Amino acid sequence: MDWFITPVLVLIGLLAAVAGSQGGVSVGGLPVFALCVGLAFLIQWLAFIPAFFFQTEKFFDLTGSLTYISVIMLALTLSPPLDVRSLLLWALVSIWAVRLGAFLFRRIHLAGKDDRFDSLKPSFVRFLNVWTIQGLWVTLTLSAALAAIASLNRKAFDGFALLGLLIWMAGFVIEAISDAQKSRFKAQPDRRGDFIQSGLWSRSRHPNYFGEIILWIGVALIAMPVLQGWGWIGLVSPLFVAVLLTRISGIPLLEKKADQKWGGLPAYEAYKKRTPLLIPRLWGEGK
Repeated sequence: MDWFITPVLVLIGLLAAVAGSQGGVSVGGLPVFALCVGLAFLIQWLAFIPAFFFQTEKFFDLTGSLTYISVIMLALTLSPPLDVRSLLLWALVSIWAVRLGAFLFRRIHLAGKDDRFDSLKPSFVRFLNVWTIQGLWVTLTLSAALAAIASLNRKAFDGFALLGLLIWMAGFVIEAISDAQKSRFKAQPDRRGDFIQSGLWSRSRHPNYFGEIILWIGVALIAMPVLQGWGWIGLVSPLFVAVLLTRISGIPLLEKKADQKWGGLPAYEAYKKRTPLLIPRLWGEGK
């Protein structure tokens, strides 16, 4: 069954490429959106080769961030004329990717490994599937931004762009502060083996993921006015991020791991009871 995963993922990527290319710029007869999708997958497969050979996942997240930067840069380069909306989308995605990539790379460097990959690395097919998933992840997450940058439809900076920028800024700040707070907490020797319940983590059990979802909603709003035809499929971006983080790879895995580690402890059970899973509590007593 594992052999079918990568072909299915590639097929989904192809369908996204066809849909997102509608009403977009082409270079040499090839749609820019489709070229960007191809680059997203190609980078993953090239990075997979040394990763499998050396049996390491240490540059998996870094490769993902570099893919975001490379793909958005390719779209910007091949989609003249440049306008404020395109430059803004490029800048916001690049800033987010640089910060998150640096944070994740430092985290795994300090941790030494990511145990989620332990059972996957020995298998060529299963490990390849993980890298292919990341290619599709980049494709769907970037779909709104790519469709807007490559669109033949150009509009001046407007209320959607301004609102989207403000929402992106709010999400980015929440995610960055959450990550910084957790890193400082885990760096304290007397806190090792404990769970964080201070700062933004007293308001939400996963404030970093909340920020992540919010910032991609901002990107979609900026892109929305220039989307047309099948290009509207780009709005799947924030929905995809939300479903992925809340139903598949993010919160479910972390909640299961936390329950296995601290489940039954009075302090942890009390924390879970008073703290929302995702959307931060804006009032009430925090710890």
